[in-house]
Order: sequence, then C-alpha cells, then structure tokens
Amino acid sequence: MKKAINQWCFAEGTPLPEVLDVAAKAGFSAVELNLNDEQGIGLTPSTSTSEARLIARNASDRNLQLLSVSTGLLWTYPLSSDDPEIRGRGMAIVRKQLELAAVLGANTVLVVPGVVTPEVNYDECYKRSQDALWALSNIAAELGVCIGVENVWNKFLLSPREMKQYVDDMGTPSVGIYFDIGNVLQFGYPQHWISILGERIKKVHIKDFSIKVGNINGFVPLLAGDVNWPIVVKELREIGYDDVLTAEIPPYANNVYQSAFDISRQMDVILEM
Repeated sequence: MKKAINQWCFAEGTPLPEVLDVAAKAGFSAVELNLNDEQGIGLTPSTSTSEARLIARNASDRNLQLLSVSTGLLWTYPLSSDDPEIRGRGMAIVRKQLELAAVLGANTVLVVPGVVTPEVNYDECYKRSQDALWALSNIAAELGVCIGVENVWNKFLLSPREMKQYVDDMGTPSVGIYFDIGNVLQFGYPQHWISILGERIKKVHIKDFSIKVGNINGFVPLLAGDVNWPIVVKELREIGYDDVLTAEIPPYANNVYQSAFDISRQMDVILEM
C-alpha cells in the first residue's frame, strides 16, 4: 500500500503547486485533488481539459500520481434531494469529477451518495441516490473510472452489510466503495467493514477518531485515537487491498505544512504494523 494525501490536509486557499511540492517533500506517492466551487483552488466545474492536463504534468514532474478526485459539493447538491434541479446539479458535479479524473489519470472519484434529512426519508434517499448513480455509472464505464461511494456521517448506509447490498444491487463494476476508516468508529469497527466489503473497496481514506469525544471534534491525529491499526492493516492485506491510503486530516492551525510531514511519518508507522 502507498501513501496519499488529500488536498483538504492543507490550509484553504493553498496554491496547488505548493500542495504538490509539500506532498512530494513529505514522501507521499499520490495526492487526492478536490472538485471545489468556482472560487476554490485547483479543480472547479470550469476546469478545462487543457488545464487538467497541465495539473497532471505538474504532479508527474514531482513524481506524484493523481489517483482519485473527491468533492464536498454533494453536501450542497445531494443526489437524494427532493428537488430535481438540485439532484441534477449533483449529477453534473459527479460527471465533472469523472471527466477530470479520466484526464488526470485517476481511476476513482469519491461520491457522498445521499443525505437523509427530516425532509428526505431513508427510502427516498436510497432510491434517488441509486437511480442517479446507475445513470452516472454508464459515463464512468465509458471513461474507465470507478464511482466510490463513501461511508460518511450522512445518516445513511449505516452498516457494512447494507452498503455491500447497496452497491451489489447496481450490478456494475463502475460503482464501488470508497472506505473511510475513521468515519466508522462512531458506530462500528473498521476491520469488520473491511472484511465484509472486501474487493468492493476501491480506495481508502485514513484518519483516526476518539470514541470518548464521540462527535465531529473526535477526529484526532493518526495513532492518537481508537482505530486498532494493526488489525485494520491486517484486514486490508487479507482482502488483497494494495492501493493508496489517503490521509484526510485537517492541517495544524500553526505551521500548516508541518502536519503533512507528521501525517506521512505516522502513516509509515501504520504501514509497518
């Protein structure tokens, strides 16, 4: 397994060349870029093919791969919304992720499949998100990119067996799972999810979580939380996972670049287990 770092591990507004420079110096093999809104740094809905190719060259010049593309925009434009226009905008965002991923050489895009809310019940979220992903899977197949459904705090897909069924029901290899280790600690054990989800896992986010805090403030530096890293690493190897582990951890408030170097060393320790 190789080390990767998400663009969110850097302070908001950090120029992309600096993200790539620091990631390379810190010893990462890959960087996960995010599709941001039009005011964001890096990839946006207006990023052209030529601009994406230049970003890919800049990464390659630093011996970095760009293997996945994530986004936070699907919280604003969920595929499960009861508003068809919002769902359409969400689908356009995923379509742009897929198109950019194909140009960048990435093989996976991270997708928050939907959000259960007081207005959108569980069954509605399930059906609308599956319908949207099924339609998008055809584009993903054409581009040779996989849609990775992430387990995240969206009150949806709360067990590994349900997530497994959710993906299997779509019956296409173009939809898999982007597994987030730290997100599971609130309601389960990541090693159990890994063994059940198996080869459906296309990419892995790595972060740690303190159960005694138990809320959004419970995400802590790697090795400082309650993830049983020796067992988690063992389970990943058991299912034959040999892709990147991508850190998704906020930067320090001060000396923001130092966090990337510390994350890299902590990941070295984890991978040696």
